[in-house]
Amino acid sequence: MKKGNMETKQSGPAEPAAAPRKWRRAALLVLVLGAVGAGVWYYRSHTGNDPAATGAATPAGRKGGKGHYDMASRPQPVSAQPAQRRDMDVQLAALGTVTARNLVNVKSRVDGQLLRVMFREGQFVKSGDLLAEIDPRPFQVQVDQAAGQLARDQALLQNARLDLDRYRMLKAQDSIAAQQVDTQEALVRQYEGTVLADRGQLDSARLQLSFTRVTAPAAGRVGLRQVDPGNMVNANDTSPIAVIAQTRPINVIFPLPQDDLPRVLARTRAGAAPVVEAYDREGRTLLGKGVLLTVDNQIDTTTGTVKLKAEFPNADDVLFPNQFVNVRLNVEHLSGATVVPSAAIQRGAPGTYVYVVKDDATVGVRPVKLGPVQGEISVVAEGLQPGEQVVTDGTDKLRDGARIEIAARDGPPTGATGAPERRRPEHRRRDGQAGADGSAAAQPAAPK
Repeated sequence: MKKGNMETKQSGPAEPAAAPRKWRRAALLVLVLGAVGAGVWYYRSHTGNDPAATGAATPAGRKGGKGHYDMASRPQPVSAQPAQRRDMDVQLAALGTVTARNLVNVKSRVDGQLLRVMFREGQFVKSGDLLAEIDPRPFQVQVDQAAGQLARDQALLQNARLDLDRYRMLKAQDSIAAQQVDTQEALVRQYEGTVLADRGQLDSARLQLSFTRVTAPAAGRVGLRQVDPGNMVNANDTSPIAVIAQTRPINVIFPLPQDDLPRVLARTRAGAAPVVEAYDREGRTLLGKGVLLTVDNQIDTTTGTVKLKAEFPNADDVLFPNQFVNVRLNVEHLSGATVVPSAAIQRGAPGTYVYVVKDDATVGVRPVKLGPVQGEISVVAEGLQPGEQVVTDGTDKLRDGARIEIAARDGPPTGATGAPERRRPEHRRRDGQAGADGSAAAQPAAPK
């Protein structure tokens, strides 16, 4: 009895401990069943409508691996344009600098006080127009002094010549010695030299006086005034009175790579001067048209380029000195060239190629040989015929033989021929809509 009582006392506490374990197992089972149910719901919601999972045919008429839809068979939306035949000018692009045909610093050639400035800033002047005037009085005094010295020496020369005539007459009468006649002749020649020197001094003084009138050495546009009236100016001043820039016509200097030099020289040897166009910094607005003047006589070894100079009439004064412009030099004219957008040109293992749109709404890889490229237009020398459509956008997911649908720029996708077509049925079927094979989807029966 005691033993039994002892066993009863030992087994009594075990029953309350077993109850929590049963509850934990039940809770774990509920969690597992909930996870399984959530997985089934997720699988059905994401794969139950897939035509490949339900046995419906894909647009290509086949199922993907493990019942999933084959994404490779879906048509890729692309943009396409036909190759065109047209005439095109082959141009070489460069960045040029506008330079004045003549740039002259107007400086004083004598020292003196600047009395008047006769020009307006920005004025167009002609060669010889009066620009400024320097105080002429000191130079007029020098002219008067030189003129007086010349008159004095001319009088002495005249007297010496008269004496020489008398001495020669007396010598003929054997009244004086021959030495006296020779001395007088030397004196006459001495005075003649003095008179020549005096005339030179007078001409120099008159020239200095003329320099007090500062005139335009060349025609052009006058810049801003550098010296105001009343200031002293010197012949060795570094700052000019004004700067004249000849802008009609005006020049543009631009560099080209040395590899383009043979094409330029071939065009110049043909006789006609190549046409040069100048555009603004954005390359959109045409500023003027000119002709190529000359090519520099050496290549810059540091940059591998050669400088060229073009001349523009610039009648409307659009081009200004030191202005940066985009230059386009016409070096060749192509007649009836096959051109495509540059976006259609692809480069890879086949070399240079394009995706050509076929009649069965697929694309094929077509190797091509390129000609000149002009911005967004590329010339196809070989491999493509005018009228053939090439893919210009959406080429990143294409391959040879891929199915496509051409997306119109402002409308729904179109077929391979460019005509609008109806959208293909959705690959994923919704309740109450047709499936990929055109059959109606089964709907759940309404509850009665």
